[in-house]
Amino acid sequence: MKDAETSGSDDGEGGRRKGRLHLEVARQLRSRVLSGELSPGTRLREGQLCSELGVSRTPLREAFRTLAAEGLIDLLPNRSVVVSELHAPDIEHLMVVFANLEGLAAELACKNITDAQVTEIGRLLSQMVDFYERGERIPYLETNFRIHRMTLEIAANPVLFNVWQSLVPRVERARALPNLDPKRWTAALFEHSKMFAALAARDAPLLARLTREHFLNGLPFLAAQAHRSSSRRAQ
Repeated sequence: MKDAETSGSDDGEGGRRKGRLHLEVARQLRSRVLSGELSPGTRLREGQLCSELGVSRTPLREAFRTLAAEGLIDLLPNRSVVVSELHAPDIEHLMVVFANLEGLAAELACKNITDAQVTEIGRLLSQMVDFYERGERIPYLETNFRIHRMTLEIAANPVLFNVWQSLVPRVERARALPNLDPKRWTAALFEHSKMFAALAARDAPLLARLTREHFLNGLPFLAAQAHRSSSRRAQ
């Protein structure tokens, strides 16, 4: 009986470990896609990635399915896996919708936010400045995401939050790409500073407008990236 119980416990722990492993592999690959290290159209080779990440094919394939559901990679019929291409019209439609969702969330957050929450967002913004000055894009993007998510939580509208969350994986990739351009990255950080000032002043109309503009200002850079992707496919 003891052996059976021990075995069952081991199986349970092993299953949890495998689950955590697949999530960690997905996290690492997601970061590579968002950072631009894995550019659109790049083929992901199982053998190479298993060796790099030190995992078997099972958690890697589970991670592939997770990223495919997020729209970051494509699982092709010939069993090859590639980083999803960018398509300008789709991106523009997506960002217009998301910009307005975030603008609404910002407006609602102004009505609910506490002084302590303003201080916390200011602290996170200061961290973003530090990451920007060191050229550390991934932690910058992660901190940026924390600010946006916190704003949605402060808005306290569960329907809005659920719609926002369903679009986040596709948007995060689109939002990361413009920052590959140094000028756009600088401008985006300045826009965040203006948005924070409006939030601290509880100026809801101004913050909503600045938030929408912040997202839409990246569209020209996304369109250029999509054009480059199309050019590569035509070659």
